[in-house]
Amino acid sequence: MGLKVAVFGATGAVGKEMLTILAERMFPAETVYALATRKSVGREVSYGDKTLKVKDVETFDYSSVDLVLMSAGGEPSKVWAPKIAAAGAIVIDNSSAWRMDPDVPLVVPEVNPETVDGVKKKNIIANPNCSTIQTVVALKPIHDRAKIKRASVATYQSVSGGGQEAMDELWTQTRAIYVNDPIEPSVFPKQIAFNVIPKIDDFMEDGSTKEEWKMTVETKKILDPSIKLFATCARVPVFVGHCVAAHLELEEALEPDEARNLLREAPGLMLIDRADDDDPAFVTPVESVGEFATFVSRVRNDPTVENGLAMWIVSDNLRKGAALNAVQIAETLLNRGHLRA
Repeated sequence: MGLKVAVFGATGAVGKEMLTILAERMFPAETVYALATRKSVGREVSYGDKTLKVKDVETFDYSSVDLVLMSAGGEPSKVWAPKIAAAGAIVIDNSSAWRMDPDVPLVVPEVNPETVDGVKKKNIIANPNCSTIQTVVALKPIHDRAKIKRASVATYQSVSGGGQEAMDELWTQTRAIYVNDPIEPSVFPKQIAFNVIPKIDDFMEDGSTKEEWKMTVETKKILDPSIKLFATCARVPVFVGHCVAAHLELEEALEPDEARNLLREAPGLMLIDRADDDDPAFVTPVESVGEFATFVSRVRNDPTVENGLAMWIVSDNLRKGAALNAVQIAETLLNRGHLRA
């Protein structure tokens, strides 16, 4: 018998992607349920070649399922994740609500798969921030070989990280510019079309944003608490695909060619890197859309620090940055005996 799985938040962009990836990766689910709030009950969503009717999160019997993939935001997760876990299902949550809870594993399967064993404490596993995921996947092989002392990163994050309304706002503003309509920001603090906004999430007391704080503390929890990381996160007028420019200071010297070899062999990564104007090779968000891999390009020395290394990291934020990582966590739970098909 297969597993019984529910996707909580199935009508959102990430929830839909979770259903797609469960089907694409042939996750051994006997039954899959699509859950959302009451206003969406009865809507239909796709699961492979099947169509699922959305059920109400309020009345669903969570004791009937083995696993719940959640993508409903922080506040709903704080309310529902403990209830679902108490009913006996394992929760994999995509929000930031549980990431820094010491009793909740924060997991990127290519980096720290063994930490899923901590699921027994609360029956909850946290999915990291989208930019954190692709960054630590790329940093892991470098850290294992030469130990990263410090990382300075700048992110260029697509609007889909802000949900469907953010994507709609980029589309509406872009059209408005072409037809000379007024621009009225709603989701974003300023115009996003043909612009870059150096603010994601709320400001904190030190002038950083919560998104930048998340990258710092999550990298420490997932990869190594001794790594010093400083982030600047910006929203760019791209629909899907996040980019990270990472500048690393290493404890040991590491030449770019050796770094490329490490990255080429690392799980979850695809190296596409050729600095040749006649035949260049590097990845942009457009090429990452719909792909499982995290892509790395522009690997080179950073001469401004001792043992400096720089790289360009690109990933589909709806996939590896959210839905794919959640499904990979579920696969890891299965492989390590925490779920039984």
